[in-house]
Amino acid sequence: MADVVRVGAVQFEHRDGDKAYNLGQVRRFAGAAADAGARVVVCPEMCLVGYWHLRRRTRQELWDLAEPSDGPLVAALRDLAGELGIGVGAGFLESAGERLFNSYAVCLPDGVVHVHRKLHAFEHEAISSGSGYTVFDTPWARMAVLICYDNNLVENVRACALAGATVLLAPHQTGGTHSRSPHGMKPIPLSVWENRHNDPRAVEDAFRGANGREWLMRWLPSRAHDNGLFVVFANGVGRDDDEVRTGNAMVIDPYGRVVAETWAAGDELVLADLDLNLVPLSTGRRWLAARRPELYGPLVERLGTERDPRTARFSPDPVDW
Repeated sequence: MADVVRVGAVQFEHRDGDKAYNLGQVRRFAGAAADAGARVVVCPEMCLVGYWHLRRRTRQELWDLAEPSDGPLVAALRDLAGELGIGVGAGFLESAGERLFNSYAVCLPDGVVHVHRKLHAFEHEAISSGSGYTVFDTPWARMAVLICYDNNLVENVRACALAGATVLLAPHQTGGTHSRSPHGMKPIPLSVWENRHNDPRAVEDAFRGANGREWLMRWLPSRAHDNGLFVVFANGVGRDDDEVRTGNAMVIDPYGRVVAETWAAGDELVLADLDLNLVPLSTGRRWLAARRPELYGPLVERLGTERDPRTARFSPDPVDW
């Protein structure tokens, strides 16, 4: 494995249900990343089929959009990875037997494909949650994938770190969502996005503010810092059905420092060199070494207050302990 690995984090505005266009965007950014010397490029959650529109679709419409993990979309990603000689990651709607998943495929240049199924899926009652972590070796580093809401739960990132991951691929569709929390994210008016060329200051303020980057900075760097790993954050940007995603693709190091990011109100690629020598002595890795697992039994005990991801995400009811 390498001491330093260059990675690319992508943000782009997908087109709902337009697989050909979205795959073309992945191809474009993967090619640019490869030309710049990146070994892995990370595109957003569900970027191959679109995201927030899924909640409005019928079950049959979801099945019509979905593909198996060995279907044409993932095959195209696998071929692209082989052609470019880099790892390529992108999100899709997976059909598996009688179930659907919010999934993410990471295709390596040797033809190996790793598929992560979102552990806390809430987008549609017909989309199931996955049941396991996705941690794997690459020629450059041991990596893991967690999709969007998966990263909000601290236990998930810790589990990946304990499994040896030093680079976390974190594809999202976030920013500008409606949070039930009084001080959480709130929607950004579509007019701000649609008028971005005439009033770039307004969209920049919205993306940097409490409904975009400020919200990310409350928690995302801590996932990297507390576990001593790099986080490669890819996100949607622009219109996503009736909401606005805030982009801000970035790379965070094991000390929780943002080492590269974009402020662009549009499609963009961010590149960063990951110095893996930072990991062994990072604060998070030393904290991992100081763990006392015999104390942590309560973390795996059910309290009776647990909720399924959709209820936890959308319920207006307070959580009582």
